[in-house]
Amino acid sequence: MTSNTFENRPLFLTSADVRVSATPEDVYAVISDLPRCGEWSEECRGGEWISGEPATVGAVFQGENLRSPDVVSWAPVVRGTWHTRCEVVAAEPGRTFRWAMLDDAGRKQESVWAFDITADGDGSVLTHHFRMDAPTEGIVGITSEMDDAEKRRFLREWGEKISHDLVTTLDRIKAVVEKRV
Repeated sequence: MTSNTFENRPLFLTSADVRVSATPEDVYAVISDLPRCGEWSEECRGGEWISGEPATVGAVFQGENLRSPDVVSWAPVVRGTWHTRCEVVAAEPGRTFRWAMLDDAGRKQESVWAFDITADGDGSVLTHHFRMDAPTEGIVGITSEMDDAEKRRFLREWGEKISHDLVTTLDRIKAVVEKRV
């Protein structure tokens, strides 16, 4: 890249939280079951564990994703169905579950999705985080033909999308967990 657009770190850093009427252990049992993520994710429709002990540090999950045409519609993002791989980087039952996105060669990228759970009276507070320090292969590809103004616009709109997705995901997880408990 020839511009300085990506030199500010982190590239994305956002979080949202929701109170859930369930114990941290009950919440963790749901959020760490990534094959079920299609029940709550805005884009991931589910998937499967492809290596390691499921939901433990080092385990790799392959997700199937679906993105609609209206998401940042002017940018050349992947539309329709595509697959991603991620590796669990933290798994502490009742406390935290995090995964890093992998590149095509299977290396961890500086793109981490996370859930943290704290006890709150007779329930829990579930916080969903996303942090990207350096552009992933996907972001580099999407922005490769953009000038600096277009890159800034894309990053702003993509960040808004991610923030919206976090809130939607939390609302859906809350509904799943509270129905289960």
